[in-house]
Amino acid sequence: METILAKWEGLAASSGIVRFLDINLRGIGQVMFQNNPLTGILFLAAIGWASYAAGVPRVVIAGVLAVVVANLTAQWLNADRESLHAGLYGYNGVLVGLALATFLAPNALMWIYVVLGAAVSVIAMLGTVNALKPWGVSSLTFPFVLTTWLLLLATYGFSGLVGAALPAGNVVVAFHPYEASPLKLIDLLQGVLQSVSQVFLKANGVAALLLLVGLAVNSLSAAAFALAGAIVAVLTAHLFGAESELITGGLLGFSPVLTAIALGAVFYRPSWRVAIYAMLGTLVTVIAQAALNVALTPLAIPALTAPFVFVTWIFLLPRQCFEPAAADDAETVRTS
Repeated sequence: METILAKWEGLAASSGIVRFLDINLRGIGQVMFQNNPLTGILFLAAIGWASYAAGVPRVVIAGVLAVVVANLTAQWLNADRESLHAGLYGYNGVLVGLALATFLAPNALMWIYVVLGAAVSVIAMLGTVNALKPWGVSSLTFPFVLTTWLLLLATYGFSGLVGAALPAGNVVVAFHPYEASPLKLIDLLQGVLQSVSQVFLKANGVAALLLLVGLAVNSLSAAAFALAGAIVAVLTAHLFGAESELITGGLLGFSPVLTAIALGAVFYRPSWRVAIYAMLGTLVTVIAQAALNVALTPLAIPALTAPFVFVTWIFLLPRQCFEPAAADDAETVRTS
């Protein structure tokens, strides 16, 4: 594997086209903190399969378009070359593209929105990185969340864009819990797999397996924490009596999966103390997910990965409690 990657890197160093392809693949991989083009290929295959299976091939096309636009924008803005080559300006863009194509009805304006959102995500990324430098934490997917929230909210003021798949907006009411029943193994498995695949806004078991393989290719610990985070999320949501469809659909688990990877395998040097800390953060992210789902109900927009961002920031601020995995630079550490 190392030989293949070394040859690929040599080819990228000698060809501008291959280098740009490499940057885009790494950008897709960086959605789950992996600086590896092979991981990016497997992630792209997962997105493509899930989009095809759901009958919405436009979603994967929008994701590819967005990551390309984001990286071209980063080059145009003369963004840091090392970060660019690590794919750090593309991961927010690809998520913006996937989200917009998922939540909005397809038309010409939607594609303009995808291009615009991808470009703005880079500007938001650069600004967020500068703003967070004194705190020593990464921007994570905050640029994606902020950009997508603004774009989705704006659709309610435009007649040319329709949020066909956006959540219905209404007054918040108390959730009347169902009578708790034992969690069936098949429901647990479905919830765990779809928690992983929903990181890319997909509910597909095959895609989840491809994502886990993609993680393992670059980092076995990242794959292990992703799986553990999904299990903890499903069990926690069931314990607290969340809606069963949200649990089995992975809609309460995708942010916890990212939190588990970030805290357990990326920002801190792995240890038993870190593993317990990461699982605590994962549990809190489930609660934050439910809280933001409720808080955003009147606005009729999805929480996206905001719960992951806010909880991970909180759990990264007490940095003196654990040994960091790499240099304190908030962005280079993302490349693990």
